Amino acid sequence: MADVAIERNAAPRTGRKRASLRTALKRKSTAAFLMTLPLILLILLLVIYPAFYSLHLATLNKSMQRFIGLGNFQFLFKRETFWLVVEQSCIFAITAVVFKALIGFIVAHFVHNIPAKGQRKWRGMLLVPWVIPPAMSTLAWLWLFDPSYSAFNYLLAGIGIDRIPWTGETGWARFSVILVNIWFGAPFFMIMYLASLKSVPDQLYEAAAIDGANWWQRIWYVTLPMMRNIIAITTLFSLIVTFANFDIVRILTAGGPLDRTHMFATWAFRIGIEGGDIPLGASVSLFMVPILAIAAVFILRDINKRGNES
Repeated sequence: MADVAIERNAAPRTGRKRASLRTALKRKSTAAFLMTLPLILLILLLVIYPAFYSLHLATLNKSMQRFIGLGNFQFLFKRETFWLVVEQSCIFAITAVVFKALIGFIVAHFVHNIPAKGQRKWRGMLLVPWVIPPAMSTLAWLWLFDPSYSAFNYLLAGIGIDRIPWTGETGWARFSVILVNIWFGAPFFMIMYLASLKSVPDQLYEAAAIDGANWWQRIWYVTLPMMRNIIAITTLFSLIVTFANFDIVRILTAGGPLDRTHMFATWAFRIGIEGGDIPLGASVSLFMVPILAIAAVFILRDINKRGNES
């Protein structure tokens, strides 16, 4: 009889547990967490762990057998090449992102004003540079910039202009690297801005036209305010990717001439992998974090301010 009574008491408890589990699964927050859990685990595995491991490596000596604290960073701060890489990375990232954003904005307006039937064709063609793997497209650009068989120099020679050392001179090498990055990244800005333009209500443009606003005033007072969050987020994402650019610089110039086109990623590879000093290479790559963190704080803080105002 006692066993029967225990079973009767256990049955309602089991039923209540199942009901509470069903209730928890029905909650949107719980369901969302469970659906994103694989992605969270993947980020922990591929992003968080390598980041902390890089911090650990940056505190070791060259043989990775002795803890030296901030010794690697102190060594970098005394090297002229390191500050040259910092300067070049900032110039490269800021210049490329500004021109990508400007070209993307102009092209997005061009495509937006095309009739709906023709937009799909133009979107497909303009996205080609972004869809092609950067390493593959950079190899094509390398042929265009080749000092002996450059297609650009062939065209320039046809109109009487001297050959240009596209990758052999500091100024032209930096220009070439930035140009290829702009060519590759501008379509991303274009497609993001085009999506944002389609979300702007036509009534706003009609009201601005009734008030006597010209084309430039409609852009400045209607389009840009409605797109500002997308512009900020796209700029931040592109800034992070451009700062960490490796393949374009590596294939096009390999950091030359005389380390004048090295970025953080390529110089870290040169020191850590080719030079055999992995802790110092990790220290170089980690220096990107504070720079990008400052940029992210300013951009995201601006977005939060706008959200609070609205």
